[in-house]
Amino acid sequence: MSVHLPEQDEELLAQARACDLGPIAEKVFAGKRLSTDDGVSLYRTPALNVLGQLANHVREKIHGDLAYFNVNQHINYTNYCNKFCRFCSFDRLPGQEGAYLLTPEEAARKIRDQLDEPVTEVHMVAGVWPKIPYEYYLDLLRAVREARPEIHIKAFTMVEIDQIRKVAKKNLAEVLEDLKEAGLGSCPGGGAEIFSERVHREGYRMKISGDEWLALAGDVHRAGLHTNCTMLHGHIETIEERVDHLDRLRRQQDETGGFQSYIPLSFHPENNEWSHLPGPSALDELRELAVGRLMLDNIPHIKGYWIMLGIPIAQLGLSFGADDVDGTVVEEKIYHDAGAHTPQRVQREDLLGWIRDAGRVPVERDTLYRVVWSADEQVAPVGSPAPLFS
Repeated sequence: MSVHLPEQDEELLAQARACDLGPIAEKVFAGKRLSTDDGVSLYRTPALNVLGQLANHVREKIHGDLAYFNVNQHINYTNYCNKFCRFCSFDRLPGQEGAYLLTPEEAARKIRDQLDEPVTEVHMVAGVWPKIPYEYYLDLLRAVREARPEIHIKAFTMVEIDQIRKVAKKNLAEVLEDLKEAGLGSCPGGGAEIFSERVHREGYRMKISGDEWLALAGDVHRAGLHTNCTMLHGHIETIEERVDHLDRLRRQQDETGGFQSYIPLSFHPENNEWSHLPGPSALDELRELAVGRLMLDNIPHIKGYWIMLGIPIAQLGLSFGADDVDGTVVEEKIYHDAGAHTPQRVQREDLLGWIRDAGRVPVERDTLYRVVWSADEQVAPVGSPAPLFS
């Protein structure tokens, strides 16, 4: 390279060259986009330590030592679902043991139960059931907003948005305006799984395709709503299919710019049709964070979701590309039904301690990554987030 690098970067470049990652490292230090072939190489390299250091280089270039969290609450409003995804342990049919559909008032009661906590976000996702009427979704948003008017409502994956649009019998633009008026502030990133059509056919053929998920996400961005994005890894997908998924996410981000955070989601094999699969290891999970940070050059945040990873891996992930650990959560059902053994909730003070123990500086954010509080006095609360494509 002709550009002079700091000594520590020169050392990392030498390590990368020693394990055949030199050309990739040169691109990383030059700030150039990695190719899909580069992505495949990152997945295949046995040099996980070098991969992690390269991802950490990018992470610290963007965020320094800051690590974000928020004080949030999850509500999974129903487990009724007709998509029959083979990896899912959460779904039920009405009448089955454990099946439920919260009324809007029951959801609001869960919000009121946490009024003594400084919650700034409610995260609402659920199964998909075609007999739930359109007005239910609007009433759900209104009830939550009435229970805590200042709360940011992050709700409805693209799969749910697709169903809401169908039952509304309206065009998507009208539906999104209705949802926003009722209280919707942003959308989560779930339901993407793996965009590969092969995996879609084998694992979740009743769900919208990858192309449909991306198109809906683009329309949601154009309507002025931020979203997150995800990839479910560690089941039957190939390395090439993972890289294709990441490439398609960044191409969508190039177009509409609405993805705030990327969250690699680990497949949990308990209590579902793919329970014979081993699921990803802790090292696989760290690799996903690192590859995501290196490939997704236009998505600002990478989330090490502690409820899924476990606390020690989430802490380590803060040195493998992640800059966010999610939040306090409260009553997550989807991953716990699939065998997650992490706590259902943590206190704000716990998150502060975990982040500091990982050598990072905790920053409390709101859903749109506006700073609420920071342990670094140089990081002051900020105003509105960057505008979206419209």
